[in-house]
Parts: sequence; structure tokens; C-alpha cells
Amino acid sequence: MLLTALAGTLAVVLGAVWLTSDGERRPEARPRAKTPAAAASTAPSLPAGVRCAGDDCVGKDPERMGCGGARARTTTSVTVGTTLVEVRYSEVCSAAWGRIVRAARGDRVTVRVVAPAGATAQGRVQHGFVRDAADTDAYTPMVRVGGAGGAEVCAVLASGLDGCAE
Repeated sequence: MLLTALAGTLAVVLGAVWLTSDGERRPEARPRAKTPAAAASTAPSLPAGVRCAGDDCVGKDPERMGCGGARARTTTSVTVGTTLVEVRYSEVCSAAWGRIVRAARGDRVTVRVVAPAGATAQGRVQHGFVRDAADTDAYTPMVRVGGAGGAEVCAVLASGLDGCAE
């Protein structure tokens, strides 16, 4: 009698499982770990020392992320007073930033993404400034740009002079 009761209970449980699963066996869903090959195919291939590209660079320090130095170039510059205002661009990082050289404490630099003709402005802006009297330069964090001409850099000097390079 006990065996009959156990067999009946087992039949009811199996029937309930079968009815709720629409008669199909479905494996339990588990998150799959990325294989090294899958991870490599989704991550961009960056040169040694470069730690970001494109949107991943937005708001980050170009020097710390490996986008500056030999991987960057000045695309446009203008002199405001004695301060050099530069648009810096890194092709490998798809990013630009502003830099001021021969600057003084209180001088500010701003980089702004400029949209090509007919496109909607992205509105990304980053700021930098000279904090210490011993510093003579400053630069902004990066903005994502589609090319070397995608940013405008403006400086406002403590002396009241201002100017932009695009």
C-alpha cells in the first residue's frame, strides 16, 4: 500500500511537470562565460598602452589612457595673448581634447564637439584649467569625434582675453 501511494504521488508530480512544460524538455538557462575567442572578437584591437577608444574615452584623461604623446597630433592652433590654444586629436582613440600652453593660473580651456554641416550637434563639452601657479599648461578630458576636424577648443584667460581654435 505504501508503494502504491508513492507511485501515485510520483505519477502526479511527473504529470504536473510534463503539463507545465508543454511536453518539451528545456534545459535550464544559465549564463555562459565568454570564451577568450568571443571576448577578443567584441573588443577593439588597441595598440599596447592604449586603454580606450571612441565612446570609452569620453571624459577621460588622454595621457592616462594612452591617447596622447606620439599617438596624438595638433590639428589646429591659435595664439591668444602669449597662450597657445590647441585642438589635440588621436586617431587611434577617435577622440579630441583641448590644450593650452604658456598659460597662467586661472586660465581655462574648453573642448566642444562640433557636428559636420547638416548633422545634429552632439553637445559634448569638457573643461580644464590651470590650477597651480607653477603650471604653465592644462588640457581637457577627451570627447569622441568622428575625425580630426570634429572639435573646437576655446580658452578664456585670467587676463580676460579669449579665443578659439577649430
